[in-house]
Amino acid sequence: MPNTPGHLIDELRWRGLVHQITDEVGLRKHLETPGRKIYAGFDPTSDSLTIGNLVPMMMLVHVARHGHVPVAVQGGATGLIGDPSGKQAERTLQTPEMVDARVKAQRPIFERVFANADVPAPTILNNYDWISKLTWIEALRDIGKHFSVNMMIQKDSVKSRLESRDQGISYTEFSYMLMQAYDFAHLHKTFGVTVQMGGSDQWGNIVGGCDLIRRTAFSSIECVENKTIPDGVQPENNTEVFGLTAPLVTKADGTKFGKTESGAIWLSAPSGPEDHSSARTSAFAYYQFWLNALDADVIKYLKIYTLLTQEEIAALDSAHAANPSAREAHRALAHHATAILHGPEAAHQAEAAAKALFSGEIAGLDARTLDEVLAGAPTSTLDKGRLEGAGVPLVDLLVETGLAKSKRESREFLQNGSVLVNGLATGVEAVATTADLLHGSIIALRRGKKNWHVTRWR
Repeated sequence: MPNTPGHLIDELRWRGLVHQITDEVGLRKHLETPGRKIYAGFDPTSDSLTIGNLVPMMMLVHVARHGHVPVAVQGGATGLIGDPSGKQAERTLQTPEMVDARVKAQRPIFERVFANADVPAPTILNNYDWISKLTWIEALRDIGKHFSVNMMIQKDSVKSRLESRDQGISYTEFSYMLMQAYDFAHLHKTFGVTVQMGGSDQWGNIVGGCDLIRRTAFSSIECVENKTIPDGVQPENNTEVFGLTAPLVTKADGTKFGKTESGAIWLSAPSGPEDHSSARTSAFAYYQFWLNALDADVIKYLKIYTLLTQEEIAALDSAHAANPSAREAHRALAHHATAILHGPEAAHQAEAAAKALFSGEIAGLDARTLDEVLAGAPTSTLDKGRLEGAGVPLVDLLVETGLAKSKRESREFLQNGSVLVNGLATGVEAVATTADLLHGSIIALRRGKKNWHVTRWR
């Protein structure tokens, strides 16, 4: 993909991805030179990432689109410690083997997103590779010496915990800021990285990294937070380092973003029908999440989670304002957000599945898509032998599955045509038999427009 015209900061600001910049004037000038190396960090708190993590990932995609070099740093070391930012209590420490497995499981997400965005893959690094080589004495002398405890306890991530009598904060998590600062210093010295991006909760950590670079011999540079060069240090060049944060994504109704009744929205899909990991969200479920966005949020999410242009989003905004019930903006958001994460083919399949679910015509869906479409529906496991011979009267089956409270109610539902079997209308005398099985094991019942029940016959 050719470089996107305009300035990276303007692009990020229009998309709602700028909260704080250490020195905007300096950063603007700095980014006028192509090929600047810009990084964001991702700690492996699970074997997947969430749509909250996708925000800095999308920022790195824009970095690539504007002719700069994105660097994704996986926290193989910092993940062993735990970031206290936004946490009310200590994290449970994970074993090195578990953290390493999570790092490896997350890596394909970065590769997939950048490939689907049609930009070069980012440089992907693991901070365990350099932090693990530090000795205790080196950490205290070369890093800790340059941090004031007085300053550290004023950071929001630390201050809130210190004020909690029940929780407090361990020295382990208190030291997280030093580790992230060392990341920036190491990346600057070794790879020439000059900009760090992250969420607004990372501001203190980002500024700490800038300050460490200024104070140490990693590079004699000016820190944009403090233009004063320490006494006795002679700058070798005019290189500067910068920090930029994005606001945390919120929902217009005040509820938590990125959560559903079934849990978090993850960036990894199930590997197959038997993959029941809680850290998985299918392409269809991902599509549905965006399709169900609040009207007040849909344009904001289009800017953050898709690569549609200002003109394209402006047109969708106008269409949405003129006819919200058409949900054109919602469908565009669901399609393009799913395509960025799971690929265009998966987005088209999810779109087709959503239409099938809405119409009830699900019989043509393949087994895996059918499972995804009906994943949120109540399920009963029944004896397949009951379908043989005379079969099971639907009047009885509706009661058995809870779609009707009584046989009388079942008959009423069947008489007025509000019951579908695998998307097909049926009558009062209808019977479920083996001929109704989809993929040899499923009969899907729907009462009304939204009340589904999946019967699995074993």
